[in-house]
Amino acid sequence: MSTISLRLPESLHAQARVIAEREGISINQLIATSLAEKLAALMTVEYLEARAARGSRDTFRRILAAVPDRPTVPGDER
Repeated sequence: MSTISLRLPESLHAQARVIAEREGISINQLIATSLAEKLAALMTVEYLEARAARGSRDTFRRILAAVPDRPTVPGDER
């Protein structure tokens, strides 16, 4: 584990303190979890963009054409 020195505006620090106390965790744990959530969100966007770049509209249309034509399940209407 590594150490980082972080400068926060007093208002943000105060809010973090309140939330950490309410959640029963340390400010350190709150910040680490918050950073992990943000990184996961950013990495998910990159992952989806990479997957989309590998996609093919022609392949999608070919697969979709093979789906039987049936009535829509209630709740799945467009």
